[in-house]
Amino acid sequence: MTEQLLTISSFARLVGLTPSALRFYDDCGLLQPAEVDEGNGYRYYSPEQEARATMLRDLREIDLPLADVRVVLDSGPLAAAEVIRTHLRSIELRAEAARQAAARILAGGADSATSVTLGGAELASAIRQVSPSAATSASKFPALTCVLLEIGPDEVKLVATDRYRLSVRQLHPKAFSGTGCSVLLPATSLTELIRTLAAEPEVKIDVTADGVAIGSAVLTPAAGEYPAYQAILDGLDAPTTRLFVNRLALLATLETVTGDLVLMTTPVGLTVAGSEQEIEVDAICTGTPVRVGFDAMLLGSALSASVGPDVLLEIGAVDRPVVVRSADQGTFTTLVMPIRLDA
Repeated sequence: MTEQLLTISSFARLVGLTPSALRFYDDCGLLQPAEVDEGNGYRYYSPEQEARATMLRDLREIDLPLADVRVVLDSGPLAAAEVIRTHLRSIELRAEAARQAAARILAGGADSATSVTLGGAELASAIRQVSPSAATSASKFPALTCVLLEIGPDEVKLVATDRYRLSVRQLHPKAFSGTGCSVLLPATSLTELIRTLAAEPEVKIDVTADGVAIGSAVLTPAAGEYPAYQAILDGLDAPTTRLFVNRLALLATLETVTGDLVLMTTPVGLTVAGSEQEIEVDAICTGTPVRVGFDAMLLGSALSASVGPDVLLEIGAVDRPVVVRSADQGTFTTLVMPIRLDA
């Protein structure tokens, strides 16, 4: 090991990126480490990579899509400048549209056994991301209409699944006392609290024998056994295909498709096929080309819950759950079950 090489944590501090972001950029080939320890898989970076890393950081600050980031990093200055100017014009147009929409809105008048404290906006965001994955019918599995809240001293998890998708969001407590616990809370009751929680700097959750107090609201936990979601996550196949795509562009494409769709990856891009049309979408595809089917609504829900301009889809097999994650939020994971395609 060369003495000048930096660990991923040290390099992350040097360039102003998180270690999870560096791992993400390694996966998509934008910023690969100078060396990887074959024994433990640890990544090491060279100080000479600082300029590329800081440029990458700045490009992501302006929400430049990954495909365009690659052009800026690897092309000449003229091509890079044109990409950035085009992106800035797009930002200005969106900002103007947002100002006009805001103007229209304004013109229209618009004693606990366990205790944990979380950021209000962060908790509201977690509920908003996770709750759509809960089942809407309690006919056979009532527990699936709930969000599983797992509370511990170092981490709080919110989990929801309807057996076709699974969402997990991790939060870091500001304070904790008592004993770690898990409770099932109705997803509909939690979503009703989103607006109130988002307005609070901090929210305290108290779990007692009388119920679960979230701020000023008191919810009654549901009975039932929740699926062993961690076993599902641990049992995922190693991805053989990775697909990096602009989240909003893929969402816009899905809006033109009803029912089932097929994603077809090639070394040069992505094709989204519906029952009546095929649409090419700019994407970075690595690994084995695949043809995988989805329910358009389920995949769209997973994309809507994610954050940031780009998402990564990790595919291990066409009949196994597909992982959806983003570079901008390593604490949120969504699994979407593909559909079976006719031969």
